[in-house]
Order: sequence, then C-alpha cells, then structure tokens
Amino acid sequence: MPSLKIAIAGGSLGGLFAAVLLHDAGHDVTVYERSRHGLEGRGAGLVGQRDIFAILRAVGCEHVARVGVVARERIFLDRSGAIVNRQQTPQTQISWDMLFRAFRERVPDERYVSGRTIISAEQSEGAARLIFADGGTVEADLVIGADGVGSAVRKAVAGPEAAPAYAGYAAWRGLYSEKDLPAEAAAELLDRFAFFSMARSHILGYLVAGPDGSSEVGRRRYNWVWYRRVAEADGSLARALTDASGQVHQFSLPAGAMPQAARDDLVRAAEEVLPPQFAAAVAAETSPFIQAIFDYATPAMVSGRIVLLGDAAFVVRPHTAMGVAKAAGDALALRAVLAQDADLATQLAAYDETRRAVGNEIAAYGRELGKSFA
Repeated sequence: MPSLKIAIAGGSLGGLFAAVLLHDAGHDVTVYERSRHGLEGRGAGLVGQRDIFAILRAVGCEHVARVGVVARERIFLDRSGAIVNRQQTPQTQISWDMLFRAFRERVPDERYVSGRTIISAEQSEGAARLIFADGGTVEADLVIGADGVGSAVRKAVAGPEAAPAYAGYAAWRGLYSEKDLPAEAAAELLDRFAFFSMARSHILGYLVAGPDGSSEVGRRRYNWVWYRRVAEADGSLARALTDASGQVHQFSLPAGAMPQAARDDLVRAAEEVLPPQFAAAVAAETSPFIQAIFDYATPAMVSGRIVLLGDAAFVVRPHTAMGVAKAAGDALALRAVLAQDADLATQLAAYDETRRAVGNEIAAYGRELGKSFA
C-alpha cells in the first residue's frame, strides 16, 4: 500500500495513538488539535487493558504500563463511614499523563498543530478535507475523526442527526494533591479503592500518579468521582454545566470554571449524604469539574475516505474503564488494515466491520452498568 496523506482531527490519546502508529508505518500524518494550551495534566489514572498494553508494546513503551499507583484493596463504606466490606484485589492505575506524554513525544512538533478548531469534514472524489473555524481547510487522502464526544467529523460519516444522547446523570470529579486530603479521611482512603453507593448515586475514590508520573508518597494525587442524577428537561443539567461567566457547556465543565455557589452546594450535599471520609474528600477540592454522561453508537465508522476512531465513534460510559483501550484498539486495527494488500475501500470496510462490533459490545456493557442510575 502506498503512503497516504492523513489528517487527524483531535490530539488527545486516540488521535495520538493513530498518529504514531500510522507515521511509523510510513504514512504522512498531521494532527490538528483545538486546544492551544496542551492536554497534559488533565488526566487521572486508567485501568490497564489488553489493547493499552498492545499499543505500548507496538511503540516500544512497555515501561509506561509500570508507572502508576497500586491500590492494595477495595473497601466499601456505609453512611456512617464504617467499612462494611473489604476485597483483597490489588490494582494499578496507569498514569494518563505518562501515557499521553509517551505518544505526544513521538509526534514531531510540526506534525501536531494546536489551536485549530475543526467545524466539519467533507470529501469529493479522491480526497477528504477538514474545515476549520478560521475558514481554512486541509486536504488529505484520509481523514480520521478522533475528536471525542463532541466530534465535528462524526456527521460526515454517520449523518446530520448523529449526536450523543444524555444518559440522565453526571459525574462530579475532584483531582488534587494527596497532601490536601484531611488526615482523618486520608487514613482510610489513601492506598485503597473506596466506594459508597446509595439510591441512584455512587462515589468512588483512589490514588493516581502525580502529573509528572510520580508514585512517591506525597507526590501522588487523590481522585474522586461522584455520580449523581441530574435532570435535563427542567434545566438542571444546563445549570450544572454553566460556568462562572454564565456560559453553558455542552458536555463537561472544566476544572476552575464552576461558580463558587455551585461548589458550596456540592460540599453541603456531600455533608448531608456521604460518609464523612468522602464528604471531606469532596470539600478538599477547590475546583471540582463535571462530566455529563452520554451514550453514542455510530451506525458506521467509515464513509468513503473519512474514518471515526475512539469516542467520535462510540461514546461509552466511564464505568466500563474501556474508553482509552477502545481508542487503542481502533488505532491498532486501522494500522493493520492499511497494511493489507487491497484497495483503500476494502481496507476501510474491514476496519468498520471489526471495530464497530467491538464498539457496540462495549457501549451495551456500559449501559448495563449504568442501570442503577436510572
């Protein structure tokens, strides 16, 4: 197969996975990322899955899988804060930031273009194009949409009505230095996965590596995630996703954007319904962020010379712990089909057939896990 000129929309992990693999395979690859300020420091920890290990082996970065924090056991709390169940299931959380850095370093700077917001994709005979908000375009033999839940490329493949559907709940999140966790809470929460469940709500917390990948005591971060029902029809979701300037965000509210009054309400709610350890963990986060939970399953991953990858194709619920692994699997599969002795249409049809089945399976699994929030 001759070398292809490939334009990738989205410079987070999915886009980087594809960029590195396809560049190494001899293709002419450029990534276009809308953020101007970089994506490092935004990730927490992720569960090691088969496809993550496989893509690390493929680029000679197996060491990244060994950088993380080990939770020695799982504990389940009741409302009073008592431990009602323990499970001796040690688990390592791989550092998202280290994974991102390992792949970003393998993309030449001139091939990673920041500050370019993509608004759509289109194609004609023999070429595909990305269209940018500034009016510019770039033409390529193949366009890959790896631009996440709010993908601008998706409609070019799945049709004008393609959009994620809100699942009825959101995740409030905190991520901060372990030193900021109050001592009494730290005594039970650190070095463990901790859980508390109630009707239509669930909170969990665990340690992750520091932003520099450090797993040393004192340099790690504590990560908590609190799933809560929030209605859309009455405007509650829009209010939750409104930042301090009054702007309503579509899918998530970034750290530092939450109005102080909303943060105070969150802390009060935690004190009222959560075990003391988790209430303290929530209160210790001065800049919580929110991720609304959505579902999307594409009817097709390929249209002509435009391909979807990762969350652009399947938005799956975070309970699956498969989002990054799914993107890695897509990138590995795309590299494999483009190496086949066949024309591009046949290659991409094989990609669509194999990865769409996998995406549908993971999406269905996530919906099943999320039934308790209905």
